[in-house]
This record gives sequence, C-alpha cells and structure tokens, in this order.
Amino acid sequence: MPEVLILYYSRGGSVANLARQVARGVGEVAGMSARLRTVPPVAAVTQAAAPPVPDEGAPYVEKRDLAECAGLVLGSPTRFGNMAAPLKHFIDGLGSEWVSGTLVGKPAGAFTSTSTMHGGQEATLLAMMIPLLHHGCVLAGIPYTEPALNSTRTGGTPYGASHVAGLKDDPQLSDDEAVLARALGRRIAQLAVRLA
Repeated sequence: MPEVLILYYSRGGSVANLARQVARGVGEVAGMSARLRTVPPVAAVTQAAAPPVPDEGAPYVEKRDLAECAGLVLGSPTRFGNMAAPLKHFIDGLGSEWVSGTLVGKPAGAFTSTSTMHGGQEATLLAMMIPLLHHGCVLAGIPYTEPALNSTRTGGTPYGASHVAGLKDDPQLSDDEAVLARALGRRIAQLAVRLA
C-alpha cells in the first residue's frame, strides 16, 4: 500500500500530536497509509551518538523512507521563523537524493507549532517548503474550502497545519488545529493517489 511519509521533529509533544493528526487524515484516503518518522536531536558538542531507535514515539527516519514514500509532509517546531536544527540537519544531508531525483513529482506539505499566535508559523512553513521545491516536490497547503481555516482562532494556515502551544508549551491541539492537520494529511494523500 502506498504511504505518505510524515517526517517531523518534536520536543514538547505539540508537533508529534500534529503528526498523528496528519497521519489520521492520510488514513482517511482509500488505499493510502501513513509512515511516521522522526529525526534525532543534534547538539553543538557530540557526547554520545543517539540510540538507533528512540525510546518512544516514531522511529528515526532512514533515507529509504524517502525513496519508498508516495508523498511527504514535514513538521517542525518554529525556531525564530525557521525549522528546528534537527530537521534542517537531516535535510542538509540529502544531496544524493536531490541528485537522483528521489522526491521529484511527489506531493508535499508542512506543519509547525509555535508558543505564540504570531511566533513565525507561516515563515517556518514557507522555510520548510524551500528545500521541498529544490527536490522537485509538488507543494500543497490547506485550501480555504476547509471551513475550519475560516473560523480558527488558534492554529491553522493556508500554508499548512499549525498549533499555538502557548507560553506554557501545551501540546494539546484545539479542535480546529486537529481538523486542519487531518485535512492536510488527506490532501497530500489524495494528491499522491492522483499523481501515481
């Protein structure tokens, strides 16, 4: 069964919760399933290598996950209007996949979480889209035909799914945030079916 790769980095749990909702949306499309993967943390000074498998949550991504996927959705918390270093570090190592065209023609989208409403959600989503464009992906966001996009008072943008965690870093998604994350997953999966 074709799979949409949902590749993310999460520290406080918000992005992981969004990833699970995106996966639910993918699963709502007949003949499609989701593959959840994460990236290991990075540090300025390496003291010990990350374990080969995380203690909990999604397994670490392998480059073969990119080759095997029918679509890709990237997720990251916002770091000053950009994606977090662990996700960027993984993407920066994809030179051979770029040369070989591994992701060319595959639908892709993005999701993020911030602590404040105007904490750089759209800038982060757009920043994650730049390498996807370089890899030849077909980008998709959330269209305004999704009613929750017009009524949300929390996260959710036409550029992708998002969550406002607040200053206390609450990972619990609002109803609108969950609905819009599922809508993004559904949209990428539907495009993957059409493009296959």
